[in-house]
Amino acid sequence: MGRVVRLAEIVERLSEFDGNDTIYALEPWTEDSDAIVAPEPKSGGLPPEAAEAGMKYFLEISIASDFVEDWITSLKEKPSSSAVCQRLIQYAINDA
Repeated sequence: MGRVVRLAEIVERLSEFDGNDTIYALEPWTEDSDAIVAPEPKSGGLPPEAAEAGMKYFLEISIASDFVEDWITSLKEKPSSSAVCQRLIQYAINDA
């Protein structure tokens, strides 16, 4: 189990995580939400540490990475880390 960090920190470091792992975060989701990266339990649901902390499923690392990469590629200028995190939160809420 990973340590609890800000959601923005995880988003900035997506490429460092195993694509099979999942992001769990406290709602309402903001850049400052407490979050962890952990494997999804084989039985489904939340990892115990995420559940005990009141976190909810956010996105799988692979989905988050693919979305961010595709979104950045479509832009003329590289967005700030904050903008990337905000866009990923919007995606998780509205489209995932």
